[in-house]
Amino acid sequence: MEDKKVIKRKMSGVVVSVKGDKTIVVEVKRTKLHSKYLKRFIVSKKYQVHDPKNSHQVGDKVEFVECRPISKCKKWLVAN
Repeated sequence: MEDKKVIKRKMSGVVVSVKGDKTIVVEVKRTKLHSKYLKRFIVSKKYQVHDPKNSHQVGDKVEFVECRPISKCKKWLVAN
């Protein structure tokens, strides 16, 4: 049986909330291109990320990776 390498998604963004215990909310901004008008625009999305040490504050830039589901909304873990 061959060992399959699991590719985990990795993203980075800015912390916008630290209200939950061991949870931070990270906003990720991406640039997309409109298919018809070919204009660039910014799309942002917020992710709930597990921070086991409660070490990050609002405004910090963090990297996070995909992991097993920790709760209903948390499927990401702080990498650094």
